[in-house]
Amino acid sequence: MIEVKDLCKRFEDKEVLRGISTTFEDGKTNLIIGQSGSGKTVLMKNLVGLLEPTSGQVLYDGRDFVAMSKNEKVHMRREMGMIFQSAALFDSLTVLENVMFPLDMFSSMNLRERQQRAMYCLDRVNLVDAEQKYPGEISGGMQKRVAIARAIALNPKYLFCDEPNSGLDPKTSLVIDDLLHSITQEFNMTTIINTHDMNSVMGIGENIIFIYEGQKEWQGVSADIMGSTNQRLTDFIFASDLLKEMRQAVQKNGIKL
Repeated sequence: MIEVKDLCKRFEDKEVLRGISTTFEDGKTNLIIGQSGSGKTVLMKNLVGLLEPTSGQVLYDGRDFVAMSKNEKVHMRREMGMIFQSAALFDSLTVLENVMFPLDMFSSMNLRERQQRAMYCLDRVNLVDAEQKYPGEISGGMQKRVAIARAIALNPKYLFCDEPNSGLDPKTSLVIDDLLHSITQEFNMTTIINTHDMNSVMGIGENIIFIYEGQKEWQGVSADIMGSTNQRLTDFIFASDLLKEMRQAVQKNGIKL
C-alpha cells in the first residue's frame, strides 16, 4: 500500500500540489484523474521519485520514500514497474530483448533464467509469437503489451502507468485495461494509472482519485460516480452530452450500469 500524507509541490512561486493526502490500495487498480494541468502527472512523478516534494510524505508499506537516502531510493525503485505513455521501447532490440532489459540490468539470474522469465511475461500478455520482432514491426497495442511485459519482468510490488491507452483505439484500450486489471489482481500489486480515458475509469476504477487544481477533490470507486454530488467531478466526468444523458437516466430510473 502507498500512503500520501499532506504532499505539496511548488515550482518557484507556483504551488502545483496542495496538501494531498490519499491511499493507493494493494491488489487494486488505482486511477488518478483530472483535467490537464490539475497536477496528476506531477503527483505521479513525486510518487516514483522523478520529482522531489516540497513537503509531505510518500510511504511505501510504511517506508518514507522522501526521507530515503539516494542508495535506498535506488533499491526501492527495483520494486517499481513503469509503463510510459509512448511505450518507450528500444527500437534496436527485439521484443524479447526489450522485456529482458531490466532483468539484464538488475537481476542476478543467469541468461537462461532471464530468457525464461521474459518468455513467461510475454506469454502473460499473449505475445510469445512476437518475441523476435522489432517494435517497428508490431502495432501500437502490441507495443503497449510489450511495455507491460517489461514492467512486470522484475515482479514489482508497485506498477505505475502513465496514460497507457494514449493513441489506442477503443477496442485495444479495453484489452489493455483488462490486462492491467488481471495482472494487478494476479500479482497483488499496487497499480496506479494516470488516465483521461473514461472507459478505464468506469471499467476498472477500483479506487479513483480526482485531482482538481492541485488538491484531492474526491475519492471513491466507479460505482459511486453516477450518484456523486460533487459538481467538479460530475462536470469533468460527464463533459459529453451522451454521458450526461446516461447519468440522468441512472438518477431518474435507478438503472445500474
